[in-house]
Amino acid sequence: MSSILFRYAARKSAGGGGGGGPNFRQALCYSLSLLDGSTVGALSASAKPEFSNNQLLRHFSRFSRVASSSDFPREIARPCGLNLRFAGRISTLSNKENRGKGEEPLKAEVSWIDLYLPRYVRPYAKLARLDKPIGTWLLAWPCMWSISMAAQPGHLPDIKMMALFGCGALLLRGAGCTVNDLLDRDIDTKVERTRLRPIASGLLTPFQGLCFLGSQLLLGLGILLQLNDYSKILGASSLLLVFSYPLMKRFTFWPQAYLGLTFNWGALLGWSAIRGSLDPAIVLPLYASGVFWTLVYDTIYAHQDKEDDLKVGVKSTALRFGDSTKLWITGFGIACVSSLAVSGFNADLGWPYYVSLAAASGQLAWQIQTVDLSSRADCNRKFVSNKWFGAIIFSGVLFGRLLQ
Repeated sequence: MSSILFRYAARKSAGGGGGGGPNFRQALCYSLSLLDGSTVGALSASAKPEFSNNQLLRHFSRFSRVASSSDFPREIARPCGLNLRFAGRISTLSNKENRGKGEEPLKAEVSWIDLYLPRYVRPYAKLARLDKPIGTWLLAWPCMWSISMAAQPGHLPDIKMMALFGCGALLLRGAGCTVNDLLDRDIDTKVERTRLRPIASGLLTPFQGLCFLGSQLLLGLGILLQLNDYSKILGASSLLLVFSYPLMKRFTFWPQAYLGLTFNWGALLGWSAIRGSLDPAIVLPLYASGVFWTLVYDTIYAHQDKEDDLKVGVKSTALRFGDSTKLWITGFGIACVSSLAVSGFNADLGWPYYVSLAAASGQLAWQIQTVDLSSRADCNRKFVSNKWFGAIIFSGVLFGRLLQ
């Protein structure tokens, strides 16, 4: 193995192929010595450089691409989970270094995509964030609330329509992520949390991303065409929000509010898909509640990137609110719950709705009061917990309509 690796590293360091150079040889030797504990490190006088955590993670992404290339020695890249083992070693090494500095551990994430999908599919699945379903849940719940509210008293919501909107949420969220990564690829390379995204890391080219976006939108169109004419127009009008949202962080400290307008469009569309029109007294408070909810959870989410955002020069409510964040999101939480109460009252929902609303209020209050805004890990945990807020509200609407 050593002789094979030496010839490959020497060829690359001499400039024989993309991404060569002495630093690449150095990183390659050290990377493989981590992998199998061999004496590959002896191939370079400085084969074990002092890489930082960020450099190690960047080398992992780069090494993954190299190992999948056609000219990489098959004797080394055997099907034994090479990339996954490397990621695990890097994660462990990074965690030890971070603990010594009192920092939070950085992790090279390994998901079901890495374990089960073919290699050529993985970058596209990650581009659509299939390994992070929370975004789909957050997009789907306002749709489900609205569809359930539109059901006739004493009846279950339209199951077929809920399935269509569930698939639509998965596709539209994926398309939104693709648009975001295409427009933000230069920014993503400078942000710790996003530097390994498929387009930013070079796993996919912008052209490949555009082709993938086209396929996502075509599938979404297939779902939209199954709705009534009123809903087709209403649904198509949301694309302006979807395509313009990634640009907002460049111009305003309130991109989270714009995301709220985008992500909660289903609160309008779900009702119209069942009733064929909108009832402003019901759907407008419901839509507003979703916008306020988004301002809570996405402000918490934005605190993960606030240091990087300052360096890069992009804006967010996390930077706008600063030390007053909890006061602001408390106000948004109260506005969210109040709007839900108004919408449910105007829809004549039964008592189970208000019991669920009280429980959801407690869950939201727990998030706001206990979140550690200086901890990326805790911000992410609280953000992900919002799927339960949406589920509690949905159960209230469901039983509130059934027992009306």
